[in-house]
Amino acid sequence: MNLRKVLTVSRIFPWIEASDKDAAIREMVRLLAASRGVTEIGPLLAAVLAREAKESTALEHGIAVPHGKTDAVDDLFAGIGRVPEGVDFGARDGEPARILVMTISPLARTGPHLQFLAEVMRLLRDPVRRQGILDAPDAATILRLVVA
Repeated sequence: MNLRKVLTVSRIFPWIEASDKDAAIREMVRLLAASRGVTEIGPLLAAVLAREAKESTALEHGIAVPHGKTDAVDDLFAGIGRVPEGVDFGARDGEPARILVMTISPLARTGPHLQFLAEVMRLLRDPVRRQGILDAPDAATILRLVVA
């Protein structure tokens, strides 16, 4: 998948201010919807929260991948957020999530959703890239690190 077609500077959120998982998810959904010109976030938020309620989307190394599927979208919504203070997503390694990768996709289309997550996760396995994202001064720098 070409990440440049999915991610733009307007879909990178370097300053998510949240004290818990639900607040981080709500803020990411709000920002992601706004970046796509969507004003009704209820179905998007419900899809992501329902998925998170089934099982935590926390990974290791301070990464979480909150995602959901809903017919309220026609194509893949995706964005990356950074929570400087970190929030507890229940990761097995105990690290708070500081990098959030969010996708919201149509119920009937799993391919783009899985391709996007696989590509971003491949990139985030690199500890130097992860640290670069955490240290980046702005969204443009984060985007360059992700699509490089």
